[in-house]
Amino acid sequence: MEIIVGTAGHIDHGKTALVRALTGTDADRLPEEKRRGITIDIGFAELAAGGHHFGFVDVPGHERFVKNMLAGAGGIDIVLLVIAGDEGVMPQTREHFDICRLLGIAHGLVVITKRDLIDDEMSELVRLDSAELVNGSFLATAPVVEVSSTTGEGLDELTSRLVELASAVGVRSKVHSTFLPIDRSFSMKGFGAVVTGTLVSGEIKDGAELELAPVGRRVRVRGVQTHGRAAVTAGAGQRTAVNLAGIDHAEIERGMVLTEGSLRPTQVLDATVEMLGSAPRALKSRHRVRVHIGTAEVLARVAVLEASREVAAGDKGMVQLRLESPVVCHMGQRFILRSYSPQTTIGGGRVLLPNAVKRRGKEAAAAVEMLGELSKSLEDNVRVAEILVEAAGSAGLELSELAAQTGWREETVNGAVVELVSSGRVVRAGERLILAVEFAQMTARLERAVSGFHKAEPLASGMPRETLREREFRYIPAAVFNGVVEAATVGGKIEADKEVVRLSGHRTELSPAAAAFRDALMQTYNAAGVSPPKLEESVASAGAEGGKLSAAEIAKIVAMLIKQGELVKVTEEFLFAAAAVNDLVEKVRSYADGTTDRLIDVAKFKEIAGISRKYAIPLLEYFDRERVTVRAGDKRLVLK
Repeated sequence: MEIIVGTAGHIDHGKTALVRALTGTDADRLPEEKRRGITIDIGFAELAAGGHHFGFVDVPGHERFVKNMLAGAGGIDIVLLVIAGDEGVMPQTREHFDICRLLGIAHGLVVITKRDLIDDEMSELVRLDSAELVNGSFLATAPVVEVSSTTGEGLDELTSRLVELASAVGVRSKVHSTFLPIDRSFSMKGFGAVVTGTLVSGEIKDGAELELAPVGRRVRVRGVQTHGRAAVTAGAGQRTAVNLAGIDHAEIERGMVLTEGSLRPTQVLDATVEMLGSAPRALKSRHRVRVHIGTAEVLARVAVLEASREVAAGDKGMVQLRLESPVVCHMGQRFILRSYSPQTTIGGGRVLLPNAVKRRGKEAAAAVEMLGELSKSLEDNVRVAEILVEAAGSAGLELSELAAQTGWREETVNGAVVELVSSGRVVRAGERLILAVEFAQMTARLERAVSGFHKAEPLASGMPRETLREREFRYIPAAVFNGVVEAATVGGKIEADKEVVRLSGHRTELSPAAAAFRDALMQTYNAAGVSPPKLEESVASAGAEGGKLSAAEIAKIVAMLIKQGELVKVTEEFLFAAAAVNDLVEKVRSYADGTTDRLIDVAKFKEIAGISRKYAIPLLEYFDRERVTVRAGDKRLVLK
């Protein structure tokens, strides 16, 4: 099993010496570290014991290098809280311990170093000091091991305790997609850019294509190492080095992340925070803070969402962090808050919505309730998805947005969606999810709108789709609107095509005067055959009933007859009875069947139809549009 072990503690308390004594590796790699005898940046080592593989992350203890310590603290499974026996608990011991607690590290040991320099009385005092520090925390019942990196005393016991703890760590969750926060970038001759980090989730395969975030650069993996050995695949929990093709290491910075591309850069995130009791003041809106998330450090302004507009020292609350530069993170990811100046740790928290919108006034109050539900449900994927869908309202939530907010793998997203849809709590419209209650309300609104249109426009065959969307669903995506129409159609209450939406069974309702005019108008066109009068003359010839209708009503009746296929509109002036046009089509095709080339000219067409050129030319152009004929020089080819 792969276990990441991190050191924490005050400067010169023997963290690096302890790692060297356990593993045989000097984690101080920088020349300045060796010259000054202190750890400046994070270092790495490894140990195989008890069937487990331990990757050690050694962090600096000096307060000036806490940001480097934070870059190495992510992904730690077990922490070794190192306290020198000749000094006891010191300021950075407390700060490192607070950081580990705020990051949610659940397992660890208290290691008292330099045992060879102290007597039993001093040992007991340091034990009491450390017990007071960790009281009530995840280390409250942790074993305390006394060691000497010089004589080797206690190292075997420490190794045994690590092996015991390893079995309690458990298998890493497979919920999230690939996420590798980069803590180091360098170039190797003959290989190019190499990045390292602790693979928090997912896997990285040799040859895979990944995204370097937040810059959005696509990169190809051309080599993977785990703990210094070549590997085909790196898994979650492993210290990983990745050789990247197509990019120079100078373009890569600590704080960037290798991902699969579903996550999106953000500068506004909603979060829950916990303030340390030792924080010098309450956290208030407009405060400028340093946010350490993954391996990134970024400045931010705070917007407190709570009604009190502050989170007091020792309290918890909901805030929005407005970052001054983009980062990539996912729901549930932990972070540390440090004051802008002087730089001290003041609290930490968990990301709830990585891609949030700025909230003000009443929006902030409403968000607190939703974020509270999210905070309580982070381990329940289905409930998390439902909360996000509900928050999206009538606009619905895209599947890609669900993946971007949560950082879930595709399989996790699909699993949550299938369960929500099958339970009837959520409706899927294309790639969007809508709460079932919201969807039902939209369906009812659609039916009311169409019913009202029928009453206002009894002669129309249905309500134009675009008119319906513009009036009732202007602010929702097209996919949701189409989904509502489709659902109503499946339910049998609505009939729809590409152009109109109508109530099932709807028929145009004509008044007696309108019905009489329609019949008279059709009689005129049927009698005229393929030599009809102009439209205005046809309307006039429909008789006295036409005088009882307005021009708008007459236009609607004509449009209805065209829509129903009883009249054919050839030009704005000339309409023809559909039966007469269809009969002429058959005559023309019959003539063509008796020829060798299926060609017809205007003269022959006039002869067949028994009409003048005034009608022949518009009809032939109509036949061209309808693909009955096609131009062939000064003649036309009659299509079969």
